[in-house]
Amino acid sequence: MNTNDELQATIAKLIRPGMGILAADESMPTIGKRFQPLSIANTDENRRAYRSLLCTAPGAEAFISGVILFEETLGQRDDGGTPLPEVLERRGIVPGIKVDKGTVPLANAPGDLITRGLDGLSERLKVYKAQGARFAKWREVYGITDSNPTPLGIKANAEALASYAAICQSEGIVPIVEPEVLIDGDHTMERCDEVTEAVLSAVFHALHRHKVMLECIILKPSMVVPGKDHPPKATPEQVAAATVKVLRRTVPAAVPGIYFLSGGQSPEEATANLNAMNVLFPNLPWQLSFSYGRALQDPVIKAWAGRTENAPAAQQVFSRRAKMNGLARSGQWRAELEKSA
Repeated sequence: MNTNDELQATIAKLIRPGMGILAADESMPTIGKRFQPLSIANTDENRRAYRSLLCTAPGAEAFISGVILFEETLGQRDDGGTPLPEVLERRGIVPGIKVDKGTVPLANAPGDLITRGLDGLSERLKVYKAQGARFAKWREVYGITDSNPTPLGIKANAEALASYAAICQSEGIVPIVEPEVLIDGDHTMERCDEVTEAVLSAVFHALHRHKVMLECIILKPSMVVPGKDHPPKATPEQVAAATVKVLRRTVPAAVPGIYFLSGGQSPEEATANLNAMNVLFPNLPWQLSFSYGRALQDPVIKAWAGRTENAPAAQQVFSRRAKMNGLARSGQWRAELEKSA
C-alpha cells in the first residue's frame, strides 16, 4: 500500500459515523495530577492498569474509532499480556500517538508558548508505526490576554503545526492538528471568537504552504466559549453558533473531520455543546465529533479509584460516556439521557 492509500485508509476508519476519538495521551506528570485527588500512586503499574481498562472497556468500540496514546502506553500490555495497540486493533479501534514534547516560552513573544519535538520526528514516527500507531497528535496552545496571542505567536505556532503535519504524512501517519485556544482567563466570548479565527486562519495558510493534504488530516480545535472566569457560561446554542461561524470562515471543505477537544469543560457541557452543533448545523462539509480527554476520563478515574475490583464499573462508566458523545456526534443526545444513567 502506498503512503497516500495508507493515509486514506486510516482516515476512513477514524471518521466512521457515530464515533469519536479518546485522548488518553497524558504525560506522566499530567496523569499524576489526575490520580492525585483520589490518592492513586502514579506508578508504572497503575498507569498500565488504568489505560488497559480504557482500551478493553466492553462496548466502547461502538463509539470510539481511535485512541491517542502516550509513548509509554505503546509498549504496555493488557492483563493477558497482549500489547495495548494490538488490543485496540483487534477491536477495530485505530491506535494513535502523541508526538509533541511539550511547550516552552516563545522568544520575543512575551506570554506566548511554542511546542517542541520536530527534531527527530521522522525517525520517531517510524518506530511508533512499527509499534502499531497509525495517526499522531501535536498540540499548540494559545493563551488569551489583551495582548496574547501575539502575531508572532500565531505565525510561529501555525508553522510548527504545519511542519509536523507534513512530516507525518510523509511517513504514512495521519496528523491530528490541535491548535488549542485556552479557556483560562476572564476574556469574553467575542475575544475567544476573534483569537480562534486568527489562529485557524494562520494554521490553514501554513498547511497550504507546507503542501499538507487536507483530505488526510483531522482538525482538533477548541470550541468558542467565554473564559472560565467570565460568567455567565454560554448556552450550548451560543457555543454552537459562534464555533460554527468561525469554522465556516477558516476551515476548507476538504478537511474530512473536526474533532473537538473538551478544554476544561465538564463532561456534560462538552457533550451538550457538540450535540447543539450537530442539531443546529446538520449539513456542514465536515464531520463534527469529539476527541475528548478529561470529559471522557474524569468520571472513569473516579469510578476506578485505583482499585482492581472497581475496573468493571469504571469500564461501564467509560462506555456510557462514549455513548453519550456518540449520540451527540449525530445530534441525538438529550439531557434526560444523562439523568436516566
